[in-house]
Amino acid sequence: MTSATSPFPLRLHDLAHPIVAGLISVIVNYGGTFILVFQAAKVAGLDPASTASWVWSVSIGVGVTGIILSWMTREPIITAWSTPAAAFLVTALASTSYAEAVGAYAISAAAFVALGLSGWFERVIRLIPPGVAAGLLAGILLQFGVKAFGGMSVDPLLAGLLIVAYVALKRFNARYAVPGILLLGLAFLLTQDRIDLSGLRLQFAAPVFTMPAFSLNALLSVALPLFLITLTGQYMPGMLVLRNDGFKTSANPIVSVTGLGSLLMAPFGSHAFNIAAITAAICTGKEAHEDPSRRWIAGIAAGACYIFVGVFGVTLAAVFMAFPATFITTLAGLALLGTIGGSLAGALADAKTREASLITFLAAAANITLLGIGGAFWGLVIGLLAYAVLNGRFRLPGVPAGD
Repeated sequence: MTSATSPFPLRLHDLAHPIVAGLISVIVNYGGTFILVFQAAKVAGLDPASTASWVWSVSIGVGVTGIILSWMTREPIITAWSTPAAAFLVTALASTSYAEAVGAYAISAAAFVALGLSGWFERVIRLIPPGVAAGLLAGILLQFGVKAFGGMSVDPLLAGLLIVAYVALKRFNARYAVPGILLLGLAFLLTQDRIDLSGLRLQFAAPVFTMPAFSLNALLSVALPLFLITLTGQYMPGMLVLRNDGFKTSANPIVSVTGLGSLLMAPFGSHAFNIAAITAAICTGKEAHEDPSRRWIAGIAAGACYIFVGVFGVTLAAVFMAFPATFITTLAGLALLGTIGGSLAGALADAKTREASLITFLAAAANITLLGIGGAFWGLVIGLLAYAVLNGRFRLPGVPAGD
């Protein structure tokens, strides 16, 4: 598959599915992980204006870079803020001044620009065997599939309604399964009066500039961990998501553009944004569109939604966060079922590498956390070691064994 556009003109139904996929990815991102940003802002002692600026900067930055990259490549390049980095900052900002943290954001972003321009990241990605990559992706996404059905224990009526509706729509009209459960779920929540928007006020966000400060402590305790966590927890699995669905765009411009965007937005509070991993899978697979050459529209739609949220700052982010957790987890898990199944099939397809791929899958699913680094990195390390031991040596994709 190539990134070339389809020769046929876009029709209305070509737009509907990728736009819905982009919208779901945005809802899942804000509803599922954005609370970490608010927690980190509270730890840092930020006032409402600075917190709104953080929301503005990261949302606008994610939206603009996603639109630029998707338009340039005609592939669904979904960008997002670094979720593991936000989790890290919840503790790191307790002992680092905000100005020094902003300086650390800038240093980390500049390092990503240099990494993208150097071309080394793409070389690393090409060394990862396809089965191991598929096993890693399946392991990362497994928890979302499990949580989709785990919601039955917490909110059986809501989760059960979504699951039954998904299966029924899949049976009669598979293309509308995910959009259908999104609309059905929203209608159900509204009729049950389970979305409380009474305290919301619609207001524009304004960027607040913070002069970066630089210190050795912030470099070692914030910038370096931020770089490593974002690299291993976001960029690497994010690129593997793209590769798993057949997209071939080089990682180098993606790393460079998102790194530059992060650098420009750092003084306004943005900690880091990058290619998405989990939410990207919602937009890169068949659920977004049967024709891969149409899926780039999902990247444009997601970017536009992020910009819209950014303009209104905390207000619209709070709307997404008002959704019940069960709705978010069930929606995300069902939207990712196709990707999980395809990844498992790819991981187990080759009998020669099946065991290494299975080890990668289980290690990633275990979500190991060591030395402050998350499960995606350790799953990949364990999988590559298993592949090297079981198969003798690494083999570059496309190069026959024994050559």
